[in-house]
Amino acid sequence: MFMLSRMLVGNTPPIVYMQPTDGESYQVGEALKLASGKVTLCSGAVAPSHVCVGPIDDNGVVPCVEVQKYMEFETTLGVAPADSATVGVGDKVTLHTDGMQVTATKTSGVAEVTGIDGQTVGSRVTVKF
Repeated sequence: MFMLSRMLVGNTPPIVYMQPTDGESYQVGEALKLASGKVTLCSGAVAPSHVCVGPIDDNGVVPCVEVQKYMEFETTLGVAPADSATVGVGDKVTLHTDGMQVTATKTSGVAEVTGIDGQTVGSRVTVKF
């Protein structure tokens, strides 16, 4: 899950209510992108525009925060680096297919690593977009 870890400004991010893509469900901390004016799962080499902060409400909208350059998010490593490779601060990695974690893939990465606590699946990683 992408959890807001730190902001480089003194404001609390506003919650925006977005239209969901038909037939999709959402989890708190899920990375989302816009497609045809609606939010949908974000993964791979696409940077998220939003992060889900609650379930679809009674009005049929998804509460989200808009991702900003000054935000850092804590998540986990969903795929460990291959053999002798490592992921380090400053590397840009891709988003896991679940939209809740990052991978160790640096090719076309969109999540810049600002902190990492290990190189195994489940290791804590801090990123910014």
